[in-house]
Amino acid sequence: MPDVSTDLRVFNDFDRNPDLLKKFDKVLEAYSAAAIFADVQYRTGVMDSAIKPAFRAKVTGQAVTVQLSKGDLVDPLRALEMAQPGDVIVVDAGGDLQTSVCGGLMGGLAQNRGIRGMIVDGTGRDTDELEDINWPIWTRAITPRGTHTMFSERKEELSINVPIACGGVVVNPGDFIVADLMGVVVVPQQIAEETVRLAQEQADREEKTREWVAQGKTVEDLLNEFGRI
Repeated sequence: MPDVSTDLRVFNDFDRNPDLLKKFDKVLEAYSAAAIFADVQYRTGVMDSAIKPAFRAKVTGQAVTVQLSKGDLVDPLRALEMAQPGDVIVVDAGGDLQTSVCGGLMGGLAQNRGIRGMIVDGTGRDTDELEDINWPIWTRAITPRGTHTMFSERKEELSINVPIACGGVVVNPGDFIVADLMGVVVVPQQIAEETVRLAQEQADREEKTREWVAQGKTVEDLLNEFGRI
């Protein structure tokens, strides 16, 4: 796995590509968008299957990455200040299963800024509130236990927009995230244009296949027409 950041209190930014993001949004309209992107990337970029949405949801966006200090988790509030509309916050919380780093109030603040959701290699909470406001999170676990930030007021032990590992996948600032009910896929920024083109082609092909299935076609018919199912 490539090197990821271990330094703290590093704060960077990246250039957004809203036109390219619209193409990802279009593929997200299809069934099983995460699976489509996993397929066209030859099964790479897929986060650990334990990272799942707290409720039914799907999202695309460019990654604002957050590196937390393992064993000293803080609320990643600085990320809310730095993220922009269309972004998805992606957090390396060290896979911690006992301490939540995101919840309902944070989700409301993020939603106000147009941030689309959060992916956490760790834990979240307040899922009732998050579902009501329709601001999605993908986490390994849910717990009522929060970080020490509410008591210590410390919140600077983190870095933003550095390379991180989340769910076993390296995520760089600005990489494209595709997340749905099945899980999370990361599309590296440098191959995003070609990848989303291939993903749209596959989505269109699968929709045509569904039309054939609805007409009562057989497996042999589908293989003869499309070469795959």
